[in-house]
Amino acid sequence: MDVRWEEVGWERLTERVGRLRLPVWDCTVGLVVGEDSALLIDPGSSVREGARVRAEAERLAGRRVTHIAFTHGHFDHVLGGAVFAGAQVYGPVGLDNLLSISHEDLRAEAVRHGLAEAEAAEAVELLVLPRHLVSGEWTLDLGGVQVLLANVGPGHTRHDLAVFVPGTREVVFCGDLVEESGEPQAGPDAVPRQWPAALGRLLALGGDDALYVPGHGAVVDADFVRAQRDTLAARFGVSVTWGRPLSYPRPDA
Repeated sequence: MDVRWEEVGWERLTERVGRLRLPVWDCTVGLVVGEDSALLIDPGSSVREGARVRAEAERLAGRRVTHIAFTHGHFDHVLGGAVFAGAQVYGPVGLDNLLSISHEDLRAEAVRHGLAEAEAAEAVELLVLPRHLVSGEWTLDLGGVQVLLANVGPGHTRHDLAVFVPGTREVVFCGDLVEESGEPQAGPDAVPRQWPAALGRLLALGGDDALYVPGHGAVVDADFVRAQRDTLAARFGVSVTWGRPLSYPRPDA
């Protein structure tokens, strides 16, 4: 990696991990660079945005993006995926079925939030579906770094995936289970009464010293996630627990 992350506007989190806060909706894109492969997390909201993300990510990685992870199925997290030809696409189990039947909902959601009609229609037409579906945990070996994909939902949606990157400082990409730039958004596809438990599973995954990367906003610590868990528990009238430990079988990548 000869290019400095900051030179292209990315935030470097550890030696092999960084992220980009996209304009308009402040959506986070994550990048994990291995010796052999590169994983991109949530590739943006349109074909145009995805193309920009791909160019910058591959410049930083020094290789093509080989893996994509969708943390959930909202338009600003999935519609940029079409430009990553040949990449293996991962998502929580059930997300493939949801995306395959919700094209009109995705298009309407994108337009309602300000994406141009033509861009929304193009991105939905070219939408890629996750072919590797995570029901518990799935370990990806990128060469020199192993990344854990964990199905920690439901919560923000019915299908929520987190990405855990071990190292001298652990990093957890939380998707919209955690938001820093505003209040957590509970739309019609949220599962409010299970959301606090999902945050408990995130905390069990990362621990007290990890960096937690929200779907929107600045990187936070475990205390922030814990406080948001408690706020959501009070908001939705549920008891606070750490959630079940993540101890599922881990299929090969």
